[in-house]
Amino acid sequence: MRLTILGGGGFRVPLVYGALLGDHAEGRVSHVTLYDEDPARLAAMTRVLADLAAAAGVPDAPAVTAARDLDEALRGADFVFSAIRVGGLEGRAADERVALAEGVLGQETVGAGGVAYGLRTVPVAREIARRVARTAPEAWVINFTNPAGLVTEAMAEELGDRVIGICDSPVGLGRRVARLLGARPEEAWIDYVGLNHLGWVRGLRIGGRDELPRLLADTEALESFEEGRLFGAEWLRSLGAIPNEYLHYYYFNRDTVRAYQEAGQTRGAFLRDQQRGFYAEAGRAGLPAGAALAAWDRTRAEREATYMAENRQAAGAGERDESDLESGGYEKVALALMRAIARDERATLILNVRNGSTLSALDAGAVIEVPCLVDANGAHPMGVEQLPLHAVGLVTAVKAVERAVLAAAASGARADAVKAFALHPLVDSVTVARRLLDGYAAAHPGLAYLR
Repeated sequence: MRLTILGGGGFRVPLVYGALLGDHAEGRVSHVTLYDEDPARLAAMTRVLADLAAAAGVPDAPAVTAARDLDEALRGADFVFSAIRVGGLEGRAADERVALAEGVLGQETVGAGGVAYGLRTVPVAREIARRVARTAPEAWVINFTNPAGLVTEAMAEELGDRVIGICDSPVGLGRRVARLLGARPEEAWIDYVGLNHLGWVRGLRIGGRDELPRLLADTEALESFEEGRLFGAEWLRSLGAIPNEYLHYYYFNRDTVRAYQEAGQTRGAFLRDQQRGFYAEAGRAGLPAGAALAAWDRTRAEREATYMAENRQAAGAGERDESDLESGGYEKVALALMRAIARDERATLILNVRNGSTLSALDAGAVIEVPCLVDANGAHPMGVEQLPLHAVGLVTAVKAVERAVLAAAASGARADAVKAFALHPLVDSVTVARRLLDGYAAAHPGLAYLR
Protein backbone atom coordinates (compact mmCIF):
# COMPACT_ATOMS: atom_id res chain seq x y z
CA MET A 1 0.00 0.00 0.00
CA ARG A 2 1.03 3.59 -0.58
CA LEU A 3 0.51 6.26 2.08
CA THR A 4 0.75 10.01 1.50
CA ILE A 5 1.16 12.34 4.48
CA LEU A 6 0.09 15.95 3.88
CA GLY A 7 2.01 18.09 6.33
CA GLY A 8 4.82 15.58 6.00
CA GLY A 9 7.29 17.90 7.71
CA GLY A 10 5.10 18.00 10.82
CA PHE A 11 6.52 17.15 14.21
CA ARG A 12 4.36 14.08 14.89
CA VAL A 13 5.10 12.31 11.59
CA PRO A 14 7.74 10.01 13.25
CA LEU A 15 5.00 8.55 15.46
CA VAL A 16 3.16 7.37 12.34
CA TYR A 17 6.28 6.06 10.63
CA GLY A 18 7.38 4.29 13.81
CA ALA A 19 4.02 2.48 13.93
CA LEU A 20 4.45 1.46 10.30
CA LEU A 21 7.89 0.01 11.09
CA GLY A 22 6.29 -2.31 13.60
CA ASP A 23 3.69 -3.59 11.14
CA HIS A 24 4.99 -6.78 9.54
CA ALA A 25 1.72 -8.18 8.22
CA GLU A 26 0.97 -8.88 4.59
CA GLY A 27 -0.53 -5.90 2.78
CA ARG A 28 1.26 -3.33 4.91
CA VAL A 29 2.37 0.12 3.78
CA SER A 30 5.40 -0.19 1.51
CA HIS A 31 5.86 3.44 0.47
CA VAL A 32 5.36 6.76 2.26
CA THR A 33 5.25 10.08 0.41
CA LEU A 34 5.75 13.21 2.49
CA TYR A 35 4.23 16.43 1.17
CA ASP A 36 4.97 19.77 2.78
CA GLU A 37 5.21 23.36 1.54
CA ASP A 38 8.24 24.02 3.78
CA PRO A 39 11.35 22.37 2.24
CA ALA A 40 13.46 22.81 5.39
CA ARG A 41 10.93 21.02 7.61
CA LEU A 42 10.54 18.33 4.98
CA ALA A 43 14.30 17.72 4.80
CA ALA A 44 14.62 17.57 8.60
CA MET A 45 11.76 15.12 8.94
CA THR A 46 13.16 12.89 6.19
CA ARG A 47 16.37 12.65 8.27
CA VAL A 48 14.46 11.70 11.40
CA LEU A 49 12.59 8.94 9.56
CA ALA A 50 15.84 7.59 8.12
CA ASP A 51 17.27 7.45 11.66
CA LEU A 52 14.11 5.68 12.85
CA ALA A 53 14.37 3.04 10.14
CA ALA A 54 18.07 2.48 10.88
CA ALA A 55 17.42 2.18 14.62
CA ALA A 56 14.58 -0.30 14.05
CA GLY A 57 16.80 -2.51 11.90
CA VAL A 58 13.85 -3.43 9.69
CA PRO A 59 15.18 -4.71 6.35
CA ASP A 60 12.03 -3.88 4.39
CA ALA A 61 11.15 -0.55 6.01
CA PRO A 62 8.65 1.53 4.03
CA ALA A 63 10.46 3.67 1.46
CA VAL A 64 10.18 7.43 2.06
CA THR A 65 10.10 10.08 -0.66
CA ALA A 66 9.46 13.80 -0.41
CA ALA A 67 7.20 15.74 -2.78
CA ARG A 68 6.61 19.46 -3.25
CA ASP A 69 3.72 19.09 -5.74
CA LEU A 70 0.36 18.12 -4.23
CA ASP A 71 -1.00 16.19 -7.21
CA GLU A 72 2.27 14.28 -7.52
CA ALA A 73 2.08 13.38 -3.83
CA LEU A 74 -1.53 12.18 -4.12
CA ARG A 75 -1.22 10.18 -7.32
CA GLY A 76 -1.44 6.43 -6.64
CA ALA A 77 -2.10 6.82 -2.90
CA ASP A 78 -4.24 4.21 -1.15
CA PHE A 79 -4.44 6.30 2.03
CA VAL A 80 -3.89 10.01 2.62
CA PHE A 81 -3.15 11.40 6.06
CA SER A 82 -4.04 15.09 6.27
CA ALA A 83 -2.02 16.73 9.05
CA ILE A 84 -1.61 20.33 7.92
CA ARG A 85 -1.30 23.49 10.01
CA VAL A 86 -2.42 26.56 8.08
CA GLY A 87 -0.46 29.54 9.39
CA GLY A 88 2.02 27.35 11.27
CA LEU A 89 2.76 27.67 14.95
CA GLU A 90 3.18 31.41 14.53
CA GLY A 91 -0.49 31.46 13.57
CA ARG A 92 -1.41 29.47 16.66
CA ALA A 93 0.54 31.85 18.88
CA ALA A 94 -1.29 34.80 17.31
CA ASP A 95 -4.65 33.07 17.87
CA GLU A 96 -3.85 32.85 21.57
CA ARG A 97 -2.62 36.44 21.89
CA VAL A 98 -5.63 38.01 20.17
CA ALA A 99 -8.13 36.06 22.29
CA LEU A 100 -6.39 36.60 25.62
CA ALA A 101 -6.23 40.33 24.94
CA GLU A 102 -10.05 40.23 24.89
CA GLY A 103 -10.20 38.11 28.05
CA VAL A 104 -11.35 34.93 26.30
CA LEU A 105 -9.75 31.58 25.54
CA GLY A 106 -7.53 31.25 22.48
CA GLN A 107 -6.78 27.51 22.52
CA GLU A 108 -6.24 26.06 19.04
CA THR A 109 -9.43 23.96 18.91
CA VAL A 110 -11.57 25.47 21.68
CA GLY A 111 -13.12 28.92 21.88
CA ALA A 112 -12.06 31.90 19.80
CA GLY A 113 -8.73 30.32 18.83
CA GLY A 114 -10.49 27.27 17.42
CA VAL A 115 -12.85 29.47 15.39
CA ALA A 116 -9.94 31.47 13.97
CA TYR A 117 -7.99 28.30 13.15
CA GLY A 118 -11.07 26.85 11.47
CA LEU A 119 -11.63 29.97 9.37
CA ARG A 120 -8.04 29.70 8.09
CA THR A 121 -8.08 25.96 7.58
CA VAL A 122 -11.46 25.08 6.07
CA PRO A 123 -10.84 26.70 2.65
CA VAL A 124 -7.52 24.84 2.36
CA ALA A 125 -9.04 21.55 3.53
CA ARG A 126 -11.84 21.85 1.00
CA GLU A 127 -9.32 22.38 -1.81
CA ILE A 128 -7.31 19.36 -0.65
CA ALA A 129 -10.50 17.27 -0.65
CA ARG A 130 -11.25 18.37 -4.22
CA ARG A 131 -7.72 17.48 -5.31
CA VAL A 132 -7.96 14.04 -3.66
CA ALA A 133 -11.33 13.39 -5.33
CA ARG A 134 -9.83 14.28 -8.73
CA THR A 135 -6.35 12.75 -8.42
CA ALA A 136 -6.82 9.76 -6.07
CA PRO A 137 -10.57 9.03 -6.07
CA GLU A 138 -10.13 5.55 -4.54
CA ALA A 139 -8.00 6.78 -1.64
CA TRP A 140 -9.23 6.94 1.93
CA VAL A 141 -8.44 10.19 3.74
CA ILE A 142 -7.61 10.05 7.45
CA ASN A 143 -7.80 13.54 8.89
CA PHE A 144 -5.55 14.61 11.76
CA THR A 145 -5.85 18.34 11.02
CA ASN A 146 -7.38 20.39 13.82
CA PRO A 147 -10.08 21.32 14.59
CA ALA A 148 -10.49 17.67 13.59
CA GLY A 149 -14.29 17.34 13.64
CA LEU A 150 -14.86 20.61 11.80
CA VAL A 151 -12.20 19.90 9.17
CA THR A 152 -13.47 16.34 8.65
CA GLU A 153 -16.98 17.70 8.08
CA ALA A 154 -15.63 20.21 5.55
CA MET A 155 -13.76 17.50 3.64
CA ALA A 156 -16.79 15.19 3.73
CA GLU A 157 -18.61 17.68 1.50
CA GLU A 158 -16.37 16.42 -1.32
CA LEU A 159 -15.32 12.96 -0.12
CA GLY A 160 -18.38 11.68 1.74
CA ASP A 161 -17.60 8.77 4.04
CA ARG A 162 -14.14 8.28 2.48
CA VAL A 163 -12.76 10.83 4.95
CA ILE A 164 -12.50 9.80 8.61
CA GLY A 165 -11.18 11.97 11.44
CA ILE A 166 -9.09 10.66 14.31
CA CYS A 167 -7.88 12.06 17.62
CA ASP A 168 -5.79 10.61 20.42
CA SER A 169 -7.67 12.24 23.32
CA PRO A 170 -10.46 9.62 23.63
CA VAL A 171 -7.86 6.86 23.19
CA GLY A 172 -5.73 8.16 26.06
CA LEU A 173 -8.74 8.75 28.31
CA GLY A 174 -10.20 5.30 27.67
CA ARG A 175 -6.82 3.67 28.27
CA ARG A 176 -6.35 5.43 31.61
CA VAL A 177 -9.85 4.54 32.85
CA ALA A 178 -9.51 0.91 31.75
CA ARG A 179 -6.18 0.48 33.53
CA LEU A 180 -7.58 1.97 36.73
CA LEU A 181 -10.33 -0.62 36.60
CA GLY A 182 -7.82 -3.42 36.14
CA ALA A 183 -8.67 -4.12 32.51
CA ARG A 184 -6.63 -4.25 29.34
CA PRO A 185 -7.79 -1.29 27.20
CA GLU A 186 -8.27 -3.45 24.11
CA GLU A 187 -10.66 -5.72 26.03
CA ALA A 188 -12.90 -2.92 27.34
CA TRP A 189 -15.90 -1.38 25.59
CA ILE A 190 -15.68 2.40 26.02
CA ASP A 191 -19.00 4.24 25.84
CA TYR A 192 -17.72 7.58 24.54
CA VAL A 193 -19.92 10.17 22.79
CA GLY A 194 -19.64 13.79 21.66
CA LEU A 195 -17.76 15.97 19.22
CA ASN A 196 -14.01 16.17 18.80
CA HIS A 197 -12.51 17.61 22.02
CA LEU A 198 -16.03 17.71 23.47
CA GLY A 199 -16.95 14.20 24.60
CA TRP A 200 -17.59 12.09 27.67
CA VAL A 201 -16.82 8.53 28.79
CA ARG A 202 -20.22 7.48 30.16
CA GLY A 203 -19.46 3.84 30.75
CA LEU A 204 -16.72 1.24 30.47
CA ARG A 205 -17.87 -2.33 30.03
CA ILE A 206 -15.68 -5.27 30.93
CA GLY A 207 -17.19 -8.66 30.22
CA GLY A 208 -20.55 -6.99 29.58
CA ARG A 209 -20.65 -5.18 32.95
CA ASP A 210 -20.34 -1.40 33.33
CA GLU A 211 -17.49 -0.78 35.77
CA LEU A 212 -17.47 3.03 35.62
CA PRO A 213 -19.75 3.43 38.71
CA ARG A 214 -17.13 1.54 40.71
CA LEU A 215 -14.50 4.08 39.70
CA LEU A 216 -16.78 7.08 40.35
CA ALA A 217 -17.39 5.85 43.89
CA ASP A 218 -13.66 5.65 44.67
CA THR A 219 -12.27 9.13 45.41
CA GLU A 220 -8.69 7.96 45.77
CA ALA A 221 -8.77 6.18 42.41
CA LEU A 222 -10.51 9.12 40.70
CA GLU A 223 -7.87 11.57 41.84
CA SER A 224 -5.00 9.33 40.79
CA PHE A 225 -5.13 10.06 37.06
CA GLU A 226 -5.02 13.05 34.73
CA GLU A 227 -8.73 13.81 34.25
CA GLY A 228 -9.55 13.06 37.87
CA ARG A 229 -7.04 15.63 39.08
CA LEU A 230 -8.18 18.18 36.49
CA PHE A 231 -11.90 18.00 37.26
CA GLY A 232 -11.97 16.71 40.86
CA ALA A 233 -13.82 13.67 42.17
CA GLU A 234 -16.86 15.64 43.33
CA TRP A 235 -17.52 17.14 39.88
CA LEU A 236 -17.01 13.81 38.11
CA ARG A 237 -19.54 12.16 40.39
CA SER A 238 -21.97 15.02 39.72
CA LEU A 239 -21.63 14.41 35.99
CA GLY A 240 -21.71 10.63 36.31
CA ALA A 241 -19.11 10.54 33.54
CA ILE A 242 -15.46 11.26 32.79
CA PRO A 243 -15.13 14.24 30.43
CA ASN A 244 -12.48 14.60 27.76
CA GLU A 245 -9.69 16.77 29.16
CA TYR A 246 -10.61 19.61 26.79
CA LEU A 247 -13.88 20.10 28.66
CA HIS A 248 -11.78 21.66 31.41
CA TYR A 249 -11.81 24.79 29.24
CA TYR A 250 -15.62 24.85 29.54
CA TYR A 251 -16.20 23.71 33.11
CA PHE A 252 -13.38 25.84 34.58
CA ASN A 253 -13.18 28.59 32.00
CA ARG A 254 -12.42 31.60 34.21
CA ASP A 255 -9.74 29.69 36.10
CA THR A 256 -8.08 28.57 32.87
CA VAL A 257 -8.21 31.96 31.15
CA ARG A 258 -6.62 33.54 34.22
CA ALA A 259 -3.86 30.91 34.26
CA TYR A 260 -3.16 31.48 30.56
CA GLN A 261 -3.07 35.26 31.06
CA GLU A 262 -0.61 34.90 33.94
CA ALA A 263 1.64 32.44 32.12
CA GLY A 264 4.93 33.82 30.85
CA GLN A 265 4.33 32.26 27.42
CA THR A 266 1.33 30.74 25.66
CA ARG A 267 1.37 27.11 24.54
CA GLY A 268 1.56 28.07 20.87
CA ALA A 269 4.50 30.39 21.47
CA PHE A 270 6.29 27.70 23.48
CA LEU A 271 5.85 25.11 20.72
CA ARG A 272 6.84 27.63 18.05
CA ASP A 273 10.13 28.39 19.79
CA GLN A 274 10.76 24.78 20.76
CA GLN A 275 10.18 23.41 17.28
CA ARG A 276 12.15 26.20 15.66
CA GLY A 277 15.15 24.96 17.65
CA PHE A 278 14.45 21.33 16.77
CA TYR A 279 14.16 21.88 13.02
CA ALA A 280 17.31 24.00 12.99
CA GLU A 281 19.21 21.24 14.79
CA ALA A 282 17.78 18.34 12.74
CA GLY A 283 18.45 20.16 9.47
CA ARG A 284 22.04 21.12 10.24
CA ALA A 285 24.60 20.01 7.67
CA GLY A 286 26.99 17.21 8.65
CA LEU A 287 24.74 15.82 11.38
CA PRO A 288 25.89 12.31 12.42
CA ALA A 289 23.58 9.32 12.04
CA GLY A 290 20.97 9.15 14.80
CA ALA A 291 21.37 12.78 15.88
CA ALA A 292 18.15 13.99 14.22
CA LEU A 293 16.13 11.24 15.93
CA ALA A 294 17.77 12.02 19.29
CA ALA A 295 16.83 15.69 18.92
CA TRP A 296 13.26 14.71 18.09
CA ASP A 297 13.04 12.39 21.12
CA ARG A 298 14.24 15.12 23.50
CA THR A 299 11.85 17.67 22.03
CA ARG A 300 8.87 15.31 22.18
CA ALA A 301 9.54 14.41 25.83
CA GLU A 302 9.49 18.10 26.79
CA ARG A 303 6.38 18.70 24.68
CA GLU A 304 4.47 15.88 26.40
CA ALA A 305 5.56 16.87 29.90
CA THR A 306 4.26 20.45 29.45
CA TYR A 307 0.94 19.50 27.79
CA MET A 308 -2.01 21.47 29.28
CA ALA A 309 0.29 22.85 31.98
CA GLU A 310 -1.92 25.91 32.56
CA ASN A 311 -4.99 23.73 33.11
CA ARG A 312 -3.13 21.60 35.64
CA GLN A 313 -1.94 24.76 37.37
CA ALA A 314 -5.49 26.12 37.54
CA ALA A 315 -6.71 22.82 38.98
CA GLY A 316 -3.74 22.36 41.33
CA ALA A 317 -3.17 19.01 39.62
CA GLY A 318 0.63 19.04 39.74
CA GLU A 319 2.96 17.46 37.19
CA ARG A 320 1.90 14.81 34.70
CA ASP A 321 2.44 11.22 35.75
CA GLU A 322 4.99 9.19 33.85
CA SER A 323 2.18 6.94 32.57
CA ASP A 324 0.58 9.97 30.91
CA LEU A 325 3.74 10.96 29.05
CA GLU A 326 3.55 8.14 26.51
CA SER A 327 2.07 8.89 23.11
CA GLY A 328 -1.70 9.25 23.14
CA GLY A 329 -1.81 6.54 20.50
CA TYR A 330 -3.30 8.33 17.49
CA GLU A 331 -0.72 6.68 15.25
CA LYS A 332 -1.88 3.27 16.49
CA VAL A 333 -5.49 4.23 15.83
CA ALA A 334 -4.51 5.30 12.31
CA LEU A 335 -2.72 2.01 11.67
CA ALA A 336 -5.65 -0.02 13.04
CA LEU A 337 -8.01 2.01 10.84
CA MET A 338 -5.92 1.34 7.73
CA ARG A 339 -5.68 -2.36 8.53
CA ALA A 340 -9.42 -2.66 9.03
CA ILE A 341 -10.19 -1.03 5.70
CA ALA A 342 -7.38 -2.48 3.56
CA ARG A 343 -7.50 -6.04 4.95
CA ASP A 344 -11.14 -6.13 6.06
CA GLU A 345 -9.95 -6.77 9.64
CA ARG A 346 -12.98 -5.60 11.62
CA ALA A 347 -12.10 -3.23 14.45
CA THR A 348 -13.93 -1.01 16.91
CA LEU A 349 -12.39 2.47 17.16
CA ILE A 350 -13.46 5.91 18.42
CA LEU A 351 -13.51 8.09 15.30
CA ASN A 352 -14.89 11.29 13.81
CA VAL A 353 -17.56 10.32 11.26
CA ARG A 354 -20.85 11.57 9.91
CA ASN A 355 -23.70 11.16 12.37
CA GLY A 356 -26.37 9.46 10.28
CA SER A 357 -29.03 8.63 12.86
CA THR A 358 -26.66 8.09 15.82
CA LEU A 359 -27.41 11.25 17.84
CA SER A 360 -30.97 12.53 17.49
CA ALA A 361 -29.98 16.07 18.48
CA LEU A 362 -27.87 16.48 15.30
CA ASP A 363 -28.55 16.07 11.60
CA ALA A 364 -27.22 13.21 9.49
CA GLY A 365 -24.27 15.16 8.03
CA ALA A 366 -22.90 16.41 11.36
CA VAL A 367 -19.50 14.87 12.16
CA ILE A 368 -19.45 13.39 15.66
CA GLU A 369 -16.90 11.42 17.72
CA VAL A 370 -18.18 7.96 18.69
CA PRO A 371 -17.21 4.28 18.69
CA CYS A 372 -17.34 2.90 15.15
CA LEU A 373 -17.21 -0.52 13.59
CA VAL A 374 -14.62 -0.42 10.80
CA ASP A 375 -14.40 -2.86 7.90
CA ALA A 376 -13.50 -2.80 4.20
CA ASN A 377 -16.41 -0.43 3.55
CA GLY A 378 -15.24 2.20 6.02
CA ALA A 379 -16.29 3.35 9.48
CA HIS A 380 -19.85 2.87 10.70
CA PRO A 381 -21.00 4.69 13.88
CA MET A 382 -22.43 2.34 16.48
CA GLY A 383 -25.65 2.85 18.34
CA VAL A 384 -25.28 4.80 21.58
CA GLU A 385 -27.53 6.16 24.30
CA GLN A 386 -28.54 9.77 23.77
CA LEU A 387 -26.70 12.56 25.56
CA PRO A 388 -28.05 14.15 28.78
CA LEU A 389 -29.42 17.67 28.43
CA HIS A 390 -26.32 19.50 29.70
CA ALA A 391 -24.21 17.69 27.11
CA VAL A 392 -26.79 18.23 24.35
CA GLY A 393 -26.59 21.96 25.05
CA LEU A 394 -22.81 22.10 24.64
CA VAL A 395 -22.71 19.76 21.64
CA THR A 396 -25.43 21.55 19.70
CA ALA A 397 -24.01 25.00 20.53
CA VAL A 398 -20.52 24.06 19.34
CA LYS A 399 -21.91 22.32 16.24
CA ALA A 400 -23.76 25.57 15.42
CA VAL A 401 -20.42 27.39 15.68
CA GLU A 402 -18.80 24.86 13.33
CA ARG A 403 -21.61 25.32 10.82
CA ALA A 404 -21.13 29.09 10.96
CA VAL A 405 -17.41 28.60 10.25
CA LEU A 406 -18.26 26.40 7.26
CA ALA A 407 -20.71 29.03 6.01
CA ALA A 408 -18.18 31.84 6.43
CA ALA A 409 -15.49 29.88 4.59
CA ALA A 410 -17.92 29.32 1.70
CA SER A 411 -19.44 32.80 1.55
CA GLY A 412 -16.51 34.95 2.60
CA ALA A 413 -19.08 37.01 4.52
CA ARG A 414 -17.92 38.89 7.60
CA ALA A 415 -21.38 38.44 9.15
CA ASP A 416 -21.02 34.65 9.07
CA ALA A 417 -17.59 34.87 10.69
CA VAL A 418 -18.83 37.19 13.45
CA LYS A 419 -21.70 34.76 14.04
CA ALA A 420 -19.22 31.89 14.49
CA PHE A 421 -17.34 33.78 17.21
CA ALA A 422 -20.45 35.19 18.91
CA LEU A 423 -22.28 31.86 19.17
CA HIS A 424 -19.43 30.10 20.91
CA PRO A 425 -20.21 29.34 24.58
CA LEU A 426 -16.82 30.75 25.62
CA VAL A 427 -17.25 34.10 23.86
CA ASP A 428 -19.60 36.23 25.92
CA SER A 429 -20.43 39.20 23.69
CA VAL A 430 -21.22 40.04 20.07
CA THR A 431 -19.09 43.17 20.53
CA VAL A 432 -16.15 41.00 21.61
CA ALA A 433 -16.81 38.71 18.63
CA ARG A 434 -16.46 41.64 16.24
CA ARG A 435 -13.23 42.77 17.90
CA LEU A 436 -11.89 39.23 17.76
CA LEU A 437 -12.51 39.01 14.03
CA ASP A 438 -10.81 42.38 13.48
CA GLY A 439 -7.83 41.23 15.53
CA TYR A 440 -7.51 37.94 13.69
CA ALA A 441 -7.93 39.57 10.28
CA ALA A 442 -5.05 41.94 11.13
CA ALA A 443 -2.87 39.05 12.34
CA HIS A 444 -3.59 36.57 9.53
CA PRO A 445 -3.33 37.40 5.81
CA GLY A 446 -5.10 34.10 5.22
CA LEU A 447 -8.35 35.66 6.48
CA ALA A 448 -8.34 38.35 3.80
CA TYR A 449 -11.16 36.48 2.02
CA LEU A 450 -13.61 37.62 4.74
CA ARG A 451 -15.29 40.87 3.76
